[in-house]
Amino acid sequence: MISAGEFRNGVTFEMDDQVFQIIEFQHVKPGKGAAFVRTKIRNVITGATVERTFNPTDKFEKAQINKRDMLYLYKDGDLYYFMDEQTYEQIPLNESSIGSTLEFVKENMSCKVLFFKEQVIGIEPPTFVELEITETEPGFKGDTATGANKPAIVETGAQIKVPLFVNQGDIVRIDTRTGEYMERV
Repeated sequence: MISAGEFRNGVTFEMDDQVFQIIEFQHVKPGKGAAFVRTKIRNVITGATVERTFNPTDKFEKAQINKRDMLYLYKDGDLYYFMDEQTYEQIPLNESSIGSTLEFVKENMSCKVLFFKEQVIGIEPPTFVELEITETEPGFKGDTATGANKPAIVETGAQIKVPLFVNQGDIVRIDTRTGEYMERV
């Protein structure tokens, strides 16, 4: 059990037969009246985000989220195939249940697949990935004083912003949590 006073970002809990994850929280102690916890929570199964306030003494069952290392194999239509690295069992996942979490993941990359009661509820890609720039405009020499960025497309098809000195064919490191360019490799 976890009380609302112990909420932190990333904590998952069960409420009304649903599983929620804390996105943001704020402990509020008004000058008059009782303290409360203001939160923004996301339903991990449906993906819906809701703002809600709780009494700090409210108790909830902590959700047991299991993470398994799985290898992303390939995409076939709207199904993505993953293989458990221990049992070699393959599971197909529907595009609607994954969302845009795989925009920086290419085939044969290891990801963490999140399970709640043996149902897939999400995917955590590697924090940093190295991908090749397949499309971008050429940068102009001496045009770097402003720290400007230009759009680029990486080998997975995702679009990112890169500095002007990055060219087509360069390998870049990307933070998958934010989709930001980190460095040229």
